[in-house]
Amino acid sequence: MAKEFNTSVTCDPKRHYMVDVTAKMKVFEGLIDKRKYFTITRARQFGKSTSLNWILWNMSDRYLVIPASFEKYSAGDWADDKSFCKYFCTKMVDACTKVEDKSIISFWQTAKRTSKFDFDVLSRKITDFCKKCGRKVVLMIDEVDKASNNDVFVRFLGMMRNMYLDREQTGDESHTFWSVILAGVYDVKNLKLKIRPESEHQYNSPWNVAADYKLDMTFNPQEISTMLVEYENDYHIGFDINEISEEIYKYTSGYPVLVSRICKEIDENLDKIWTKENVLKAVKNILEDNDFTLLDDISKNLQRHSDLHKFMYNLTVNGVKYSMSLIDPVVKMAAMFSYVKKDENGLADIHNLFFEEAFNSYFVNEYTRNNAEYGQESTFDYIQNGELNMEMVIGRFKEIMSDRYRDRDQKFLEYHGRLLFLCFIKPIINGTGFCYFEPQTKNGGRMDLIVNYNRKEYIVELKIWRGSKYETEGKVQLANYLSQRGLDTGYLITFSFLKNKVVKEDPEWIEYDGKRILEAVI
Repeated sequence: MAKEFNTSVTCDPKRHYMVDVTAKMKVFEGLIDKRKYFTITRARQFGKSTSLNWILWNMSDRYLVIPASFEKYSAGDWADDKSFCKYFCTKMVDACTKVEDKSIISFWQTAKRTSKFDFDVLSRKITDFCKKCGRKVVLMIDEVDKASNNDVFVRFLGMMRNMYLDREQTGDESHTFWSVILAGVYDVKNLKLKIRPESEHQYNSPWNVAADYKLDMTFNPQEISTMLVEYENDYHIGFDINEISEEIYKYTSGYPVLVSRICKEIDENLDKIWTKENVLKAVKNILEDNDFTLLDDISKNLQRHSDLHKFMYNLTVNGVKYSMSLIDPVVKMAAMFSYVKKDENGLADIHNLFFEEAFNSYFVNEYTRNNAEYGQESTFDYIQNGELNMEMVIGRFKEIMSDRYRDRDQKFLEYHGRLLFLCFIKPIINGTGFCYFEPQTKNGGRMDLIVNYNRKEYIVELKIWRGSKYETEGKVQLANYLSQRGLDTGYLITFSFLKNKVVKEDPEWIEYDGKRILEAVI
């Protein structure tokens, strides 16, 4: 059977093309060998379940690895401690069906029939099991998020923590599980916060025995290429693996499911033509997939968390700079969902270009939906001979701003000006183009919007008027940035709020430092 790129279930190296993650998984192997308890806390579709499977497939020769999941948990399963303990026994029976030693299944089937069951009894059952099975037992529980709002589960974690501490104090290695791994989006250290929001409880962790470790689970271009090499060996297409790996990384920053999804799109829907243009087409196709889990999560999380909505709007559209401080609960939430990452200056930045486009689209649609006067522009006049006429785009945008927003106050335009330009241009380039803000230029004064359309790049600097000195600096910066990208033409949109500033009616072409710049002051 031919392999395929997989994005829907746990990856299996026998059936799916996979990035070689052996080096990353060695970190987990080392933690288990040192009998550590730890968590694998990552965003949706970030490789958590695949990591657990790697441990199962590669470490079962040395350990009795028991994989369990709370994915199908429902609130009625745990009415009290007794019901949870019986549920846990059922999960142990289910998880051990493939274990050769059938006495293990028999042990938990018998335990389930215990009449008086509570956590003290369960802890003794676990000790009996670990002593009798004759092997070091590694317990893995996936989808712990599903249980995050259940106080019974928190007490279970407390029981496991106490058994771990007893083991460390007595030195009895068989007192409890050798290693316990919990996997989910939410860090179990925050479960108490979700259940007991009162200030005196919110920082009490039920799982403070978890070992700390550092592991970047994103894929770098070299790691992405390991998957494409395997694919090329099967199909002998002859494409530039390094170039395509770099291009995939450009849009995904190595987010695992995005990497696989782009490859799947090219393989199955773009005729196996591996070019940079098709990488972009794949990205556009995925962004238009209403059933894609990550996009659905973005929408739900922004609607559910108003503080997150405001944070992501300011970061994405307005270019506000925030410290990547996880002490801030909103920043921590954005990082937990992998919407942001730390840049080279220690500031929060959108994790990848795919997410930036998704957030931009969300905020654009939200604004246009709530503001009926801001109609969609036809693309007919702006696309000429297959190319985007950016001069016409900016001229028309200035007209609209002058007609519709002349009487708006300064605060409105400072907050919404950049969004209004996105609202204007995205319908024009939709389906063919792609736009994103350059991270290095995001600040309160200027932002470079990079627009790709039909393999041509346009640089539009959006800035707020801060005086003639800053206007000159903006031209210097734009000219330098154009040189860095090998371009001769750029576009400068300045939002001015000074009543005594003379504003030209039409955008004007100027020459600056060997570059042609179309300047429009609004």
